[in-house]
Amino acid sequence: MSDRIFGAVGLLLALGYAWSALVIEESFLSDAVGPKAFPYIIAAVLALASLAIILRPDAAPHWPTLPRLLEVAAAIVVMLLYANLLPVLGFVFATALAATYLTWRLGTAPISSAVSGCLTSVGIYAVFHLVLGLSLAKGPLGF
Repeated sequence: MSDRIFGAVGLLLALGYAWSALVIEESFLSDAVGPKAFPYIIAAVLALASLAIILRPDAAPHWPTLPRLLEVAAAIVVMLLYANLLPVLGFVFATALAATYLTWRLGTAPISSAVSGCLTSVGIYAVFHLVLGLSLAKGPLGF
């Protein structure tokens, strides 16, 4: 039963995501695909996966223990903080902090996590801003 509830929550999330994509305004200069295509694809994949969980639930599902659920909750809090701090700190610092925490919680040593988070942030910034020319959130230092 719990799998079906989880699948129903996923299906509602997919519907909400698709509904959110409906309100994205398209510019007359956008390409043929438009800005709504990627959210629609994500919503479709989430809906199909949720339907699969609803239609074929596990007979004896194994849910994570309370400490694991707290780890998931902490990761969600970090991602919410990331979204809120992105305009304040800028892409590079906010991404470095979030990536550092997430890699640390995945089992990397703290120093390695900090190095990995910083390199990930700078690498993504270089690809998306410097190579592809996309605009990313600027922090107090201008990047």
